[in-house]
Amino acid sequence: MTIKENIGTIAVKTALGYLDKDPEKNLPKLVEWFEKFDRKGTLAKQLGMVKGIMGDKENNWYKLIMSLWTDIDPGVRNKLFENFIINGCLLGYQRQKENKEKYNCNIPWAILLDPTSACNLKCTGCWAAEYGNHMNLSYEEMDDIVNQGVELGTYVYLFTGGEPLVRKADIIRLCEEHQDCVFSTFTNGTLIDEAFAKEMLRVKNFIPAISIEGFEEATDGRRGTGTYGKIVKAMNILKENKLPYGISCCYTSANAEVIGSDEYFDQMIEMGAKFAWFFTYMPVGKGAVPELMATAQQREMMYHKIREYRSTKSIFTVDFWNDGEYVGGCIAGGRSYLHINANGDIEPCAFMHYSDSNIREKTLLEAYRSPLFMGYHDNQPWNDNMLRPCPVLDNPGRLTEVVEKSGAKSTDYQNLESAKEFSDKCETTAKNWEPVAERLWNETLVRKAGGCGSCRKCAVNE
Repeated sequence: MTIKENIGTIAVKTALGYLDKDPEKNLPKLVEWFEKFDRKGTLAKQLGMVKGIMGDKENNWYKLIMSLWTDIDPGVRNKLFENFIINGCLLGYQRQKENKEKYNCNIPWAILLDPTSACNLKCTGCWAAEYGNHMNLSYEEMDDIVNQGVELGTYVYLFTGGEPLVRKADIIRLCEEHQDCVFSTFTNGTLIDEAFAKEMLRVKNFIPAISIEGFEEATDGRRGTGTYGKIVKAMNILKENKLPYGISCCYTSANAEVIGSDEYFDQMIEMGAKFAWFFTYMPVGKGAVPELMATAQQREMMYHKIREYRSTKSIFTVDFWNDGEYVGGCIAGGRSYLHINANGDIEPCAFMHYSDSNIREKTLLEAYRSPLFMGYHDNQPWNDNMLRPCPVLDNPGRLTEVVEKSGAKSTDYQNLESAKEFSDKCETTAKNWEPVAERLWNETLVRKAGGCGSCRKCAVNE
């Protein structure tokens, strides 16, 4: 760590210690302190937002921020803050930037990896339900991935699957070994118990994101009878142990109205969720159910609802398709994240099962510079309308071009599916979404302060 990095680390740790004494009183003072040192006004907009939040105790963001002190174990909170802010954002961002320039390729902020293809559930339309316990990354392989990632600036690791908590012991071991990293998991929640909660309290750098489809009927309908009850039990265990967690929601044609409702959001907040990741159903694999794909009307409904709730609900939300305007389109292919499956195949996205690299044959950096990942690097964004970010769901044919040009192969374990076959299933959905996305994007351009209404990237740059 450089002298500059050390100074930044000490400053953030000092600020967190100061906050702990009286967050309600000291956060506004910290904002004023940052304003004095931000002479170029780089953080002026963000600091202004925080000042506005802290001046209104009825504000939903004020309630969320304060809940991090009332609801979360202090040791866990501080460890996660330090790892996320210092390593994940400050130190990590600088390393990523330097390596992006040095190697002229994408370097991800986060890596998703599958410890196993095994899962204890069999959810409708999920590709993992077809795989079974056929593929696993060894502990040593996962440890090597983290070591390589940190060297390049990646400090955030999210476990997917399969059901990652089938490998509880190895996940905890990784958290223990890499105390400078943030670990999270997309989990069905059914394997979270008191013993695992105690382990989370011990290592302090692990946060689950529990997959939940809505209320009991919708969740059990897709994931199996009794699943909702087990999820509620897991949430109660986490809340009682003062452990932070979030939810992962896949909205489909069958549940979008429930997931987008006030009642659903309010219940998740009441149960203790601090963040929510939103995805739309993707027809991945030959066993997919295309009928579950959300309609254009449902996707627009989620677009409006999540933006509304960001002003009214005390939960942090990210919609990985509809938030393209905030991140400049598609974030896959290592631009912000990538995926490594349980066979070691390095894929551009958790929903794009194609690869030309494997961790057992290449380093991460070699994979980032491979034809497939450079195809992403050279072609992003896939559309200048940031509400059409995806090379499959929103721009059918773009993924097919990159995969075929790179020579990448399907990584599906059982039934190989070409990129064209995958893209073809999205043609109608993409066609229906296009006029809706165009209308919403034009409205965004006009709304943005200073936007001329003609430059399609103003909304991102503002």
